[in-house]
Amino acid sequence: MHRSCRSAVAASVVALISVTQALGQQLCRPALAIKDVKFSEMQAPTWERKWTAVVSVDASRCTMNSTGSFEIVFSRMKENGLEIEFSEKFTWSAPAVTVAVDFWADEAVERYWISNVSACVCAQ
Repeated sequence: MHRSCRSAVAASVVALISVTQALGQQLCRPALAIKDVKFSEMQAPTWERKWTAVVSVDASRCTMNSTGSFEIVFSRMKENGLEIEFSEKFTWSAPAVTVAVDFWADEAVERYWISNVSACVCAQ
């Protein structure tokens, strides 16, 4: 019984150290900004248009080679339909990432914004 008590105490100490180290890592978020937005001409035979943008990523607060996810929320207008909001998920990586979303010929982007940027481990 004495050995099992020591083993339990040792396991508890190891678990406590692991939790303390995990809590010691601060989380940061990169600064993302949408730039260079373009809407292509309609492409036959589907008559779709492609919305593209470059998302600049300032991950200077993050550890080296950090990546993560983010969403762009779109407010979409349609000629003969209701306006809707939807989001598309992308992966961020410094210094920038190019994103693209397809729209039908009778759709347009009214507004867009960045949402749900995943955290990264802060650089020390």
